[in-house]
Amino acid sequence: MTRTPRTTLPFYKMQGCGNDFVFIDNRSLKLPVSAMEEWAQKICKRSFAVGADGLVFLEEAPDSPELDYRWHFYNADGSRAEMCGNASRCAALLACDLGFADPQHVFGTDAGPVRARVDAVNGTVKVELTPPKELSLNNMLQFEGFTHEVHFVNTGVPHAVWLDADAAELDVRKLGAALRYHDRFAPAGTNANFVTVLDSDNIMLRTYERGVEDETYACGTGAAAGAVITHALGLTGPQVTVRSSGGELLGISLEDGSVFLEGKALLIYSGDMNLEALNLTLP
Repeated sequence: MTRTPRTTLPFYKMQGCGNDFVFIDNRSLKLPVSAMEEWAQKICKRSFAVGADGLVFLEEAPDSPELDYRWHFYNADGSRAEMCGNASRCAALLACDLGFADPQHVFGTDAGPVRARVDAVNGTVKVELTPPKELSLNNMLQFEGFTHEVHFVNTGVPHAVWLDADAAELDVRKLGAALRYHDRFAPAGTNANFVTVLDSDNIMLRTYERGVEDETYACGTGAAAGAVITHALGLTGPQVTVRSSGGELLGISLEDGSVFLEGKALLIYSGDMNLEALNLTLP
């Protein structure tokens, strides 16, 4: 009996400070954008597939000569996101390995161009995020039975920031969901960050991510939001080390209105997905 060969597709699994992502080289695959939501939902489902916080397609950007390549980024629930800081560092590292770009390059996101510098020797990547916008401090928001002060900034995607003397003890899943779906941020919703200022150079951050709908081990744009907010409040300086809930460290630098994010990015493994097992078909 002759067994029909499986339909497989190469993929790359990467992580940045505990945020994990599946990457697909879309240059030859040419999967249409219309199919990417379904692929993200199926591939990112933990225990039943590869499992990840998000799915990223890398492809050429022929209509934008200033870009070395572009990405399509999807959260685990299939929603498309404008930007992801930790994924951008992973993308930059992988793009160098796959021949998309040199170590210093620019790539396109829905939030705008992102400049990246890869240090392959140390395994670190520094990216310049899109300029922060919509800064709003000291918002008193009503929750069930209480009121709390919340700050807001968009660092490529929307982020609410809740300052607390001991964020490690908070119920981030409950409070994060309440913030993420609060009327103040409707209809798109927001990411929710819980920050403890350790000193003028260090903060601790926990993030409930929109699209993942749970706490993640880290969030690059959330780390940037925490640094922007605490600096605007006079609590931290322009350079901050952010300790994520996964224990990893991210460096944030605020320079002349720009925000730089730096940290390690790692290729964990590569392999071939069995598309039939995931009920996916090639274009």
